[in-house]
Amino acid sequence: MMRATEIIMKKRRGQELSTEDIHAFVTGATDGSFEDYQLSALLMAICINGMTDRETVDLTMSMAFSGDKLDLSVIPGAKVDKHSTGGVGDTTTLIVAPLAAACGAKVAKMSGRGLGFTGGTLDKLESIPGMRIDLSKERFIRQVKDIGIAVIGQTAELAPADRTLYALRDVTATVDSLPLITSSILSKKIAAGCDAVVLDVKAGSGAIMPTIEKSIELAETMVRIGNRTGRRFSALVTDMNQPLGLNVGNALEVEEAVDVLSGRAGGKLAEVSLQLGAQMLVTAGLAQTAEEALARLREKLEGGEGLKKLAEMIGAQGGDPRVTEDTRRLPQAARRIDVPAQETGFITGMKTSSIGYAAQALGAGRMKKSDRIDPAVGLVMKKRMGDPIEKGEPWCELRVNPSSDVNAARKLLADALTISREAAAAPALVHAVIE
Repeated sequence: MMRATEIIMKKRRGQELSTEDIHAFVTGATDGSFEDYQLSALLMAICINGMTDRETVDLTMSMAFSGDKLDLSVIPGAKVDKHSTGGVGDTTTLIVAPLAAACGAKVAKMSGRGLGFTGGTLDKLESIPGMRIDLSKERFIRQVKDIGIAVIGQTAELAPADRTLYALRDVTATVDSLPLITSSILSKKIAAGCDAVVLDVKAGSGAIMPTIEKSIELAETMVRIGNRTGRRFSALVTDMNQPLGLNVGNALEVEEAVDVLSGRAGGKLAEVSLQLGAQMLVTAGLAQTAEEALARLREKLEGGEGLKKLAEMIGAQGGDPRVTEDTRRLPQAARRIDVPAQETGFITGMKTSSIGYAAQALGAGRMKKSDRIDPAVGLVMKKRMGDPIEKGEPWCELRVNPSSDVNAARKLLADALTISREAAAAPALVHAVIE
């Protein structure tokens, strides 16, 4: 117990922790030899006093090696992954992963479930009838070898220290610490075994960091630390001042991903997906420049190869690939309810978090991990920032089932828009590229 106290005292005084100190901290979190109150005290000391790059690398690697580590060396070619810090209407994985695989990348992705606004990538995939995300490691590796893509759930044995520390961060107001965010995200990616990882760091009213500047700082920190671990990392800082796609909700977001891959939809979701895909190909060494990568991705998009690859992945994981031909096979909500604007003017602002929490109230997200998600519910955006709107005109449409809390959703959406008399330009879509 003295060991824990000594480590806490060092960091409380603002001193640099040794590699041995950090290893003891992570071991204590993994095997339970450090009490929760001791771990919480050290997390708070780190949050207040920060960490050097060397400390953050040590923390990242100790957490990555706290459990199983996936060996992807048997898969030929460049293994690449992407990670988003989370947003609303953020369906990029279901678009960019099959497009990158169609370009020759080996996309070996382990994803998590959503906690908060809407479901995570796994919840979206599970809205597809029959889709399995609980593949064994052997089947996961074989699928990536055979078809170039697999998206599954993170195993319980992967970076188990992060699970303990994340749960404590969530209840001790230490979530927004740069070294703690960095080590949490990177440790899981390193343990998952990919050679190259592209990070999509969100900025805006629906993002984890409060300002664009803080989001850029987080992206720069993660890329700098990630590259010091021996992998190749890069990042895009993308806008979350409004939902990225038009659909918010699990089956709804799958439908929009299919629409993008089939050429029926474009917009900001398609644009960010292509930018992320280009960064994936460049970071993995499959393209020399972003321009070359974009041209290849657009070719695969226009030729329908990205959509075919998504159908192939769905079929390989037990799902019904016919959803890529007919999205009506996805779960459908019972009712549709318009949400009208309260005044006339131009939409100059959106509270993205309120829109996300409205979708959660309808049943599309979780407040606690044990909550069940309704895959059919959510909302569909009718307007974007910069658009004109008339009083009484619908700006979004709720998709609801009997269990949806429509009143709570309406309250959250009542002040989600800023409507002004003068038009204003929509925010930039990509705020920074960190290579």
